[in-house]
Amino acid sequence: MRELTIAFSPEADDAFAFYALTQGKVDWGDLALRFQAVDLETLNRRSLEGAFEVTAASFHAYAYMAGKYAILGAGGTFADRHGPLLVAREPVPRDAFGKLLVAIPGTLTTAFLALRLVEPDIAFTLKPLDRVLDAVASGETEAGLVKYEAQLTYGERGLQKLLDLGEWWHGETDLPLPLGGVFVRRDMGQALARRLSVLVRASIEYALGHGAEALAHALPYAPGLPGPVAERYIRMYVNERSLRYGAEERKALHALFTRAHEAGILPHPVPVDVIG
Repeated sequence: MRELTIAFSPEADDAFAFYALTQGKVDWGDLALRFQAVDLETLNRRSLEGAFEVTAASFHAYAYMAGKYAILGAGGTFADRHGPLLVAREPVPRDAFGKLLVAIPGTLTTAFLALRLVEPDIAFTLKPLDRVLDAVASGETEAGLVKYEAQLTYGERGLQKLLDLGEWWHGETDLPLPLGGVFVRRDMGQALARRLSVLVRASIEYALGHGAEALAHALPYAPGLPGPVAERYIRMYVNERSLRYGAEERKALHALFTRAHEAGILPHPVPVDVIG
């Protein structure tokens, strides 16, 4: 049997997407699959080393790991007129963003890449994902870059939105903002990669078709969020766009990588190499 590790984040959207695959709702055939939940910044860093045969990661990280990995044909996350937020205690005009110290959860997140497209010289400090809102609310930083559940709960901390990066990107391109995907190591070969794409797509299809069941599995991964809020968050990022890369999704990826390269943020062009 071929043994493979599939790594993804311990967040509710990934728990939802991979529910059927991890719980035996999808037949693995003769594959021996292991699953590992790792925080996204660690996934991004370890993916640069080729640590996992299949891994979720940010598209920003993919720009640096494309030599080792290709994009699996299912599992993409796109922010459609919504996305990661820049939040602060007080209003700040756009032309003053360059004066802010921003708490961010990682330098390889696509949220940070998009923020640098808005303000290339943004000053930042790294904070654990669950400490970003604390840093802003306490005055440790002037602003914070938030994603995941914090996009829906920042107002409870008395903070306000300065910029929605998904809205900004749509206004710039008329496209969804690509955030993350599932990637397959190139040494797995095309045939196995296509097979893995079928499995991931089947897992997502099962979750979308058995929503209550998959949500019940995913809700513990969003502690503190009421059920309807957690469901809203999950559905924002696991939906029909996650099943395959159509023309619009591929165009969005090309636009993201091209703009970041032309802006000098990415050092080289990035191939949009989708398998399956």
